[in-house]
Amino acid sequence: MPFIETGFPGLKIFEPNVFPDARGYFFESFNKLTFKAAGIETEFVQDNESKSTCGVLRGLHYQLNPKAQAKLVRVVEGKVLDVVLDIRVGSPTFGRSFSLELTAENKKQLYIPTGFAHGFVVLSDTCIFQYKCDNFYAKEAEGGIAYNDPALGIDWGMDVSKATVSDKDKQLPLFANCMNNFVFEP
Repeated sequence: MPFIETGFPGLKIFEPNVFPDARGYFFESFNKLTFKAAGIETEFVQDNESKSTCGVLRGLHYQLNPKAQAKLVRVVEGKVLDVVLDIRVGSPTFGRSFSLELTAENKKQLYIPTGFAHGFVVLSDTCIFQYKCDNFYAKEAEGGIAYNDPALGIDWGMDVSKATVSDKDKQLPLFANCMNNFVFEP
């Protein structure tokens, strides 16, 4: 199987089979049957793409239930450090973060179930980042956590005081004060 367990329930790394040849390469970035065989039966309904420059930090974002979103994220151009935070009350990894370098070259993807806050920082000159979501964007359900919350101790792989962060993300609450209606279900 092209999936790697992360030690966080439901969070999986997807490493697609890549077929290179003299023309370039081919791979399936998503196949419903492959994911179903791994126990992931998520029905994606929306694809998003962002372009960012080096040092841009986006996150940590999520949507509250019942508008929560599972995501499948990947990098099409460039390199990021992708970071997720388990915010599912009762989870064995509650309050812990997981990070993974996603690049256009390694073609790794991260499947993020609902109940995780998500963010990334761009480590290349530019980056094109894509993600599939299983629920539509809903402004009224937006939630977020401060990327630099000292209680979380997230290592972003760079000096975050030099990161380019939106005004909105600079105002996000600390983990202890965030809105959260996620409960872990084994």
